[in-house]
Amino acid sequence: MVKYILKRVLYSIVILLLVSILLYFIMRMIPSDFVDKSFAAQLQQQLISLEDVQRIKALYGLDDSSFIGLWKGYWKWFSGALSGDLGLSFKHNEPVATVISDHMWISFGIGIFAYIFQFLIAIPLGVKAATNQYGAVDYTTSVLAMIGISLPSFFLAYLLLRVFAVGLGWFPLQGTAAGDTTGFDLWDLLWHMVLPMVTVIIGSIGGLMRHTRTNTLEVLNQDYVRTARAKGLSERKVVYKHVFRNTMVPIVTMMAGIIPGLFGGMMILEDVFAINGIGRIAYQALQVGDIPLVMGYNMFISILSVIGTLLSDITYMLVDPRIKISK
Repeated sequence: MVKYILKRVLYSIVILLLVSILLYFIMRMIPSDFVDKSFAAQLQQQLISLEDVQRIKALYGLDDSSFIGLWKGYWKWFSGALSGDLGLSFKHNEPVATVISDHMWISFGIGIFAYIFQFLIAIPLGVKAATNQYGAVDYTTSVLAMIGISLPSFFLAYLLLRVFAVGLGWFPLQGTAAGDTTGFDLWDLLWHMVLPMVTVIIGSIGGLMRHTRTNTLEVLNQDYVRTARAKGLSERKVVYKHVFRNTMVPIVTMMAGIIPGLFGGMMILEDVFAINGIGRIAYQALQVGDIPLVMGYNMFISILSVIGTLLSDITYMLVDPRIKISK
């Protein structure tokens, strides 16, 4: 067990190293960097010279775009990251770690509630559809699942805003708090989060429900299920004691993406709803070429993905005792 975990950790370190190199080189090879975008208007109006822009690039470490220069820039970032310094955000003029920690919790709040309701709704519906194959429940849930899968998240978000915020006026249009609110109001915050969470749930519930239905149908055809029924066990006990546990084995794989999804935010949705979560902040940083923040965010998500994958593998043993980790 310990040997397996250590091996996976070593593999993960190599993967993270390669990911960081790839990300840095991609960001540096973007045609226009942060300085170019920031001073484009002044340069066009001849309020600043090319020499001044080049000097400013040198201050940001963006002046040398040669192959050797890129490796020097990467080594500077990497050596700082090893000591816990992810650099200073160009856009926010604050440490990257501070920017991430300040904005990831609102994304976490939306994500955790959305994931809880997603599993509470999708898994029972998937099991119900499988046990009533080709029935009304199966066809209804299948149609709803396909609608949820097919609709782009931004389109669904605008549709919900148009109906429930603009049309009916039940929910606020954007943001996380009313304009005249003073201090922290938990109820007002939760009310602003309803439509974003509903959008996430509808968009993700279909895939999980179909996955659960397919796995349940496979398990229902196993010999031990027929044996359990032949022994006179009730259908409810057969499904939820014998079938459900084995259905969960493939579903555990999906848990690997939960942790980065919780803290990583949703770039497009947070932008649509004007929520300053970490997803929207990272999207804005990418638009302006804020290399330290983009690097810090992506490495943060990469580390969470590695942790999620490792926890998923370990959970396999808890769900199914037949699975053993080879030495």
